[in-house]
Amino acid sequence: MEKTKLLKLLYQYRSLGFEYFRDYRQPNAPIRKNRIKSLDEIEKEAKECHLCPLAKSRKNVVFGEGSKNAKIMFIGEGPGANEDESGKPFVGRAGMLLTKIIENVLSLKREDVYIANIVKCRPPNNRVPTLEEATSCKPYLLEQIATINPKIIVALGSTSYHHLSDDYSMSISKIRGEVLEYGNAKLIPTYHPSYLLRNPSAKKEVFADMLKVKQLL
Repeated sequence: MEKTKLLKLLYQYRSLGFEYFRDYRQPNAPIRKNRIKSLDEIEKEAKECHLCPLAKSRKNVVFGEGSKNAKIMFIGEGPGANEDESGKPFVGRAGMLLTKIIENVLSLKREDVYIANIVKCRPPNNRVPTLEEATSCKPYLLEQIATINPKIIVALGSTSYHHLSDDYSMSISKIRGEVLEYGNAKLIPTYHPSYLLRNPSAKKEVFADMLKVKQLL
């Protein structure tokens, strides 16, 4: 079973143009191809994907949205019920809060940034994506990053940080606000907007993190 999963993953990487990778848990910085695909091409492939069980229960593939030339890319965990219904990322209460952060702290419009998730399909009951699900979906995200080539990537929450960095032991509370190297970009982890809805006192920490983002632009 494990060999079958790995073989499917290898075929997926090959279809996306990757020549090799060093680890079953993919490298932090994507290996660039000779030709970078357009977001429309990647989205078409993602919408036809059935590599993990999430494809069976999804209503829509939530690929991502925003500027194709965004300097900042926000990456969350996965779609919720509202996102699965609409096919757009961060459209519920957490999405409204993220929009306010972008507009009020970064002084940008939501359409000026790019917003995506670790997985493109909603996990049942909004649970955390499994390693298999995140691993199956990660090539699409790496392609998005390579195509957009953002200056800054903001990892929203522990799940996003863990799967982007391959550091599964570090708590988001200890790593948030750090400026990390991630290929051509700077990676800055912070709390997920849904966490802020449950813990409003943490907004001041996210505010400080976003000021760092603004300074790096």
